[in-house]
Amino acid sequence: MRLEKESYVRIIENLHDGLYFVDKNRVIAYWNKAAEKISGFTASEVIGKSCSDDILAHVDSEGQRLCTGLCPLAATIGDGTPREAEVYMHHKDGHRIPVSIRVSTLTDASGHVIGGIELFTDISNQTTNALRVKELEKLALLDSLTQLANRNYIDRELRIKFEEKKRFNLPFGVLFIDIDHFKKFNDNYGHYLGDDVLKFVANTFVANARPFDLYGRWGGEEFIGLIPNIGASDLENLGNRMRHLVKNSYLTRDDKKLQVTISLGATIASENDTMDSLLKRADKLLYQSKTSGRNCLTIG
Repeated sequence: MRLEKESYVRIIENLHDGLYFVDKNRVIAYWNKAAEKISGFTASEVIGKSCSDDILAHVDSEGQRLCTGLCPLAATIGDGTPREAEVYMHHKDGHRIPVSIRVSTLTDASGHVIGGIELFTDISNQTTNALRVKELEKLALLDSLTQLANRNYIDRELRIKFEEKKRFNLPFGVLFIDIDHFKKFNDNYGHYLGDDVLKFVANTFVANARPFDLYGRWGGEEFIGLIPNIGASDLENLGNRMRHLVKNSYLTRDDKKLQVTISLGATIASENDTMDSLLKRADKLLYQSKTSGRNCLTIG
């Protein structure tokens, strides 16, 4: 069976995975429909631009920028070895989404390397969150701006977590999160951009949450994460990963990158805790992060 060129193009355009080609200088030459859907960037916005222009702005789980030094695609173009990795891609709306990438070389008819190919898959829990959003909308427990659970829903879930801990000894942790200097950001750029920041921070939490984690908006620029089945060390690692991802996310307005950071208080529910004591401890730990210079996590 022989396929015509048009058939190949049609197959590539209808892949569920994002696909793009670059030349040896990592200038993007092709960008399929799935890449548009996953990233939010249209083909016309990225073709002709270099990966190192920070369009996709890949970072790893520790917030290290890959496009300017540790890029798997650049390494594969250099040595010809295919690679796989999980990285965090910048979405056009500002937040970070986790993607699984596979990279290989692009060669000419003689076998000479002329560029590279990257295939990327969205590995965020979008389906799980979409179902949760529908459930919350029915129950009027959704924060209308961020599409996260609102305070009433967090209260309800927190009671359930305490009951599960009491009956089945299931551990859980809390992340109390606050956007640093948010009032100053609103004063400088206006409330409309402030709302966009709240949304991209919320989207970062949702896209990078485990299936059973719950993130909600506590009020203003404060958020809470309820994290089941976790110990102190893993809670700290998870919280710091979110911190790195928010720090490396940004909105672009008038060719200017607008970024924020978050501070966190992290704690594991103890045998003697009540809802009030747990939240007060998490809030106190958050305050310690603020007084320690912000953009940090304090666990206790």
